[in-house]
Amino acid sequence: MKGVRQGCLALLTLVTLQASAACNWPAWEQFKKDYISDGGRVIDPSDARKITTSEGQSYALFFALAANDRDAFASLFNWTQNNLAEGDLKAHLPGWLWGKKEDNSWSVLDTNSASDADVWIAWSLLEAGRLWKMPQYTETGKALLSRIAKDEVVKVPGLGSMLLPGKVGFVDDAGWRFNPSYLPPQLASYFERFGAPWNALQVTNLRLLLETAPKGYSPNWVRFDNKKGWQLKQDKSLQGSYDAIRVYLWTGMLNDADPQKARLLAKFKPMATRTTSTGLPPEKIDIATGKIDGDGPVGFSASLLPFLQNRDAQAVQRQRVADHFPGNDAYYSYVLTLFGQGWDQHRFRFTARGELLPDWGQACARSH
Repeated sequence: MKGVRQGCLALLTLVTLQASAACNWPAWEQFKKDYISDGGRVIDPSDARKITTSEGQSYALFFALAANDRDAFASLFNWTQNNLAEGDLKAHLPGWLWGKKEDNSWSVLDTNSASDADVWIAWSLLEAGRLWKMPQYTETGKALLSRIAKDEVVKVPGLGSMLLPGKVGFVDDAGWRFNPSYLPPQLASYFERFGAPWNALQVTNLRLLLETAPKGYSPNWVRFDNKKGWQLKQDKSLQGSYDAIRVYLWTGMLNDADPQKARLLAKFKPMATRTTSTGLPPEKIDIATGKIDGDGPVGFSASLLPFLQNRDAQAVQRQRVADHFPGNDAYYSYVLTLFGQGWDQHRFRFTARGELLPDWGQACARSH
């Protein structure tokens, strides 16, 4: 009996170790070491001011949730609330930029909001509340979503309700400026359950994506004129690059049952065709002409892993990511890689209604 017990104990230890290994996300663990302070601040080292953006905090909250990393999530949430939102995310949109000032003090450098970060923070809080059964996160997420609707959503004649990129600076007498990458379609679907204005935004956001890509490439930024509609004539500012790469990433990560996915994949097929033919994603694209300039960094390849529908084309980008994984000096490429490669490794999925489907497994759920 003693031998049987020892054998069972050894087997249990092995299973536990295997479960622990399966739960571990090495790329996320490395990101925490390279980019996140002990206090829960995501640091972009490319800027001499050692800046933190609300975007960085929002993405890290998502990765912590996908990894079932409750401690990191709590730390990131507390830092974001205390330093970017005057101590209360229910009452204040987070300022988008924080860092070192000229007098060597540290504080918010720009109090304006960034709605791409705000929607990811709200979504992550709502999903953390649901998955971890923590109502305090749910309550904060709902309050933040209401604040976004109040301060960052505007009614545009000819379009309807639209998400502004931030609280101030994107509206003038002639029209509005939008960023197609700011509201991922799966988040738009998720927020529909909260009624107005989100049910309308899901429709107008799809229009923004479909109507601003005349050659099948999405722009970083686009204007909607109050008399002439979308401004899509050739212009130096009408370019697709570091912002727009996220449009293809979000599209690829949509659930196959989401009716938006097939339409968006068809619309953006030129991006897939170009990347497949050259083996590298383009860095910059003239939206009006489709003219390509340069090759995108490795984070662009990771972003296209969910988007490319051809297995051989996926394999080429997968190999590039493996061979040139971002280091500790490439914040943006790293977060794109956590999204794209993390999805490719089945670490998470989204439902057709935009909920998170994490790959925690029973052992992972018990181990935290």
